[in-house]
Amino acid sequence: MSILKMSFTGRRSLALTATAVAVALAATGCGGDSGGSTPALPGNPGLGGDGVIAQSVYDAAPVATDADIPAGSTMEAIRKRGYLNIGGSLDAPLLAQQNPVSGTIEGFDADMAKLLAKYIIGKPEVKTTTIGTQTREAMLQAKSVDAVFQTYTITPQRATQVAFAGPYLTSGLAVGVRKDETSIKSVKDLAGKTVIVGANTPAVTALPSAAPGSKQIAFGTDPQALQALLQKRGDAYVQDFTLLASGAKANPGMKVVGEPFTTEAYGIGLNKADAQFKEFVNNWLKKIQADGTWAKVWEGTLGSVVEGGAPTPPALGSADGS
Repeated sequence: MSILKMSFTGRRSLALTATAVAVALAATGCGGDSGGSTPALPGNPGLGGDGVIAQSVYDAAPVATDADIPAGSTMEAIRKRGYLNIGGSLDAPLLAQQNPVSGTIEGFDADMAKLLAKYIIGKPEVKTTTIGTQTREAMLQAKSVDAVFQTYTITPQRATQVAFAGPYLTSGLAVGVRKDETSIKSVKDLAGKTVIVGANTPAVTALPSAAPGSKQIAFGTDPQALQALLQKRGDAYVQDFTLLASGAKANPGMKVVGEPFTTEAYGIGLNKADAQFKEFVNNWLKKIQADGTWAKVWEGTLGSVVEGGAPTPPALGSADGS
């Protein structure tokens, strides 16, 4: 897996080298979305946006045959219900953000979920329940959602509680600071500092060795953590690079410094006992990677703020725990 390399200009643009990136998280509530029929806000491209190319991706997206959906399966239940029920986000730019004008949820994760719904149902109907990082396993175990599309790092420990399809994206932990901060240039500068982290995220276990002596303050959602950073409740925020890039795009008071200091593989969270659904989702991922759909989703969302074309998707099953 390649490591992200980036530089932020005054307009917070990114330059990435041979890499891939990842997904989102949020607060509490529900949101519904029905795909790419509603125009997006100007300047915010993506599959939910207006334009021939975006709609053509939806139109050309594969749909599972009846033979792919056995009787009594999770897929059949979703098809009969008429929508895919996911745990995700409503407030993460580029990843899963609800358009305040149209109500459409836009971004990489949101569009991937819609395309999975299209594959199962024949139309991109999705209901999104926003959840914090500390409740994902419980929601999947209780079957409160069909799948989780967030910055869900695949780990052997988590794989004892949930199943992961993928990985379908890779990224890594990076450091976010306030825009006027000049003394922190990389994770090495966090030793002895107060660092904001997301509860139950890889930063919790990575920081003790990456920044010895650092003190952690944990928050349940990304918006809460970003607000804490801007309020100077910590010196820095360590989180997935893409979430930080998303935060920097939405908040001119922050920036990302240095390079990611880990490599993370992200999966679609599923119920641990449902091996059939995991195989089905992995087969869908193979299809959209092979036919170019995955690349078009990336280019229309995350790729809208980075230089270069879409990266090569990670190999399915390549992460320990997938």
